[in-house]
Parts: sequence; C-alpha cells; structure tokens
Amino acid sequence: MTAFRYRRAALALTAAAVLPLTLTACGGDDSSSDAAAADKSSSAPAEEKSSAPAEGTPADGPFGPACATVPKDGAGSFDGMAQDPVATAASNNPALSTLVTAVKKAGLVDTLNNAQNITVFAPTNDAFAKIPKADLDKVLADKEMLTNILTYHVVGEKLSPTQLESGTYDTLQKSSLTTKGSGENYTVNDTSKVVCGNVPTANATVYIVDTVLMPKS
Repeated sequence: MTAFRYRRAALALTAAAVLPLTLTACGGDDSSSDAAAADKSSSAPAEEKSSAPAEGTPADGPFGPACATVPKDGAGSFDGMAQDPVATAASNNPALSTLVTAVKKAGLVDTLNNAQNITVFAPTNDAFAKIPKADLDKVLADKEMLTNILTYHVVGEKLSPTQLESGTYDTLQKSSLTTKGSGENYTVNDTSKVVCGNVPTANATVYIVDTVLMPKS
C-alpha cells in the first residue's frame, strides 16, 4: 500500500511538471501565429499601393469619372459591351441614348457594327444637350449633315490611351481630329474631354466624350 501511494505521488509530480511546459508550447505557437498574421496584415497595404498605376501612366482598362455610372453587370456593363459590336453596345448604355437615336436616323448602325478595329468617340446625352434644341432638331432631320457629324467621331483604327497623348487621326468623315493628354486625362480637338475611356466592344474601342465634335470641313 505504501508503495502504491509513492507511485501516485510520483505521477502527480510528473504531471505537474509537464503541464506548464505543454501550456507554454501552445502559447508559443499562438504568439507565432499572431505575429505572422500581424506581419501579413501590415504588408498588405504596401502590396496594394505598389499595384496602383503611377500618375500619368495610361490605364489598362476603362477609366474616367463617367465609368462609375456604367452598370456592374448585364448587357450595359463593360463585360457585356465587350461582347457586342459598337452600335449595339452603345444602345445598352442609357447615357448614350441620344447618340444611338442619331446613329439610327443616319442609317449607320450596320456600318458601325460591321466595321473592324475602329475607335468611336461617343458623345453623352449631356454633350448633345449643349447644342441648342432648334439646332439639334435641324441636324437630326438632315441625314447628310447628321452622317457628316457622326462619321467625324469615328477613326479607322483602334487607339490606345498612349496614342491619345499627342496625335492627329483621320476620321471616316475624311477630315482629321487631334488628341492630347496623359494618364486618365485626355481631350479631343482641345474642347471635348474623355469622361470614360478605353471601353472595349467586339469591334471597337470607345472613348465617351462630354462635347459633340464638329467636322473641320
């Protein structure tokens, strides 16, 4: 009996000695995990910051303040527009409804949809609203004049933001337009600002602008 008591006492002492070591080891693992997590979270902002484009660097995708109004999904979203030819894609964007009406009146839907690798400078509804209503109605009623104006907004090649930095390009209307700017700020003919640019469609690159362009000749 006495030996049995000694044995129990020895086991109890051993357990008492081992338990703190076990708890210490567990606590050490938690501290290491916490430290690793802290290091990871502290490094995250630096990674995000490094991935941001440098100021003045042309954007790879759509850019500009008006891009925020583009739907996140559906036919009118950037992904949806990329699947359709340009006239069809524009018809799914509510901000371009006046342009779409003008294109239909001029009979240019098929022309634009069937063209390959073009750039379209697309005036917003607000851009058309800058034109006095009487003048706009007159243009919309004159197919030849309307066609002249609309084809002036189309360049026969896809233009990247880099190409807009300083360029002169022939239009389908047969006269030229000029572009300049950098980063996410570009103007056409020194008057019309790009408000949502580098938007892909199935056959064109679209730059949505805030002022209707008028042919030089």
